Amino acid sequence: MATEYVKLVDVTKCDGCRACMVACKNWNDLPAEPQDFLGTMQSHANVSADTWNVLTFVEHENSKGGLDYLFRHSSCYHCVDAACEKVCPESAISYTDFGSVVIDHDKCVGCGYCEQNCPFDVISLKEYKDKNGKEYRKANKCTMCTDRLEEGLQPACVTTCHPGAMQFGEKEEMLQKAEKRVSEIKERYPNATIYNPAGVGGTHTIYVLAEKPSVYGMPENPKVPTSAVLWKDYAQPIGKAMVGGVTMALVGAFVANKFFDKKGKEHEEDGGDRHE
Repeated sequence: MATEYVKLVDVTKCDGCRACMVACKNWNDLPAEPQDFLGTMQSHANVSADTWNVLTFVEHENSKGGLDYLFRHSSCYHCVDAACEKVCPESAISYTDFGSVVIDHDKCVGCGYCEQNCPFDVISLKEYKDKNGKEYRKANKCTMCTDRLEEGLQPACVTTCHPGAMQFGEKEEMLQKAEKRVSEIKERYPNATIYNPAGVGGTHTIYVLAEKPSVYGMPENPKVPTSAVLWKDYAQPIGKAMVGGVTMALVGAFVANKFFDKKGKEHEEDGGDRHE
């Protein structure tokens, strides 16, 4: 079994320098994305197809009546059980041996189901034009610098983090460090916790948070949509065993349009709590 790796983000050490954002832009050759002034220290409202990680900023009144300035490195969580992978009708999204979740642009058809079903809102579609001027779309998001990992390097954001708010290593080691850190900061931050949500099988980007996830705009209990589980884990394998490929493709298109689009999501039992 391949060794699982995790990016550990300790928000209590982050000083808001945004070096992680710059490193990500530089390594992945992502274009600048001018933004309107947001009225805070935060430069971008959310991640996008051209900005794969964002430094978020929250002013929070703590339990002692004081004011805390909370920063958080925000990017793809790389879920162990990723909704985007489940709903992709072209199998364009897959897991790597490092635990990262990546998109194959050669297979992506820009349907948008991954964007609509991500419980963290970290996938976006980007518009492109071919040599004839025809427009098409491809999904984009953080890759956890899988190309760097394959060369024995760490993610660009991790290597540039000067206060040591991010680390990358084997899962068990990172979890142990997270637990130790939470115990160290509990006196100052009574609500300190580890964010590694079970509803998506855990994540390969885990956080040490000073406050509850919702304070940072993160979903408290994110889950893979029920329709995605039924389709990927039950209906699709059974269907492939019973019918031909062409028929299965037609069935797949029907199910995808019925359950994975925004209208279909309105019928989810849990309502699909989405924040980022």
